[in-house]
Amino acid sequence: MDEKVIIVEGTNDRKRVKKVLKEPIDVICTYGTLSVEKLENIVLPIEDKDVYILVDADDAGEHLRKQLKRELPNATHLYTQRGYGQVETTPYDYLAQVLRAYFEVKQL
Repeated sequence: MDEKVIIVEGTNDRKRVKKVLKEPIDVICTYGTLSVEKLENIVLPIEDKDVYILVDADDAGEHLRKQLKRELPNATHLYTQRGYGQVETTPYDYLAQVLRAYFEVKQL
């Protein structure tokens, strides 16, 4: 598995993550809680890829993380600090630190 995919909640999360990444990575948005149909549409095309999950450190993010964990048990879970709350408000330098273990990131 070479292809990597990051799953985030919203478009602002995707923009923030893409600003930090140096390599071209697909960043998929869930747009919140997933229905069974929406979950299948996201999961099926990426089952054979290296999947990373980076969602908000709040109740909605944890609920989504649990849903994704059931469907993608081999995914790698990345976390922002609860104090930052959302991925879109996580400072770029901290986000780069979290992503650096798995991806090429830009020098900030």
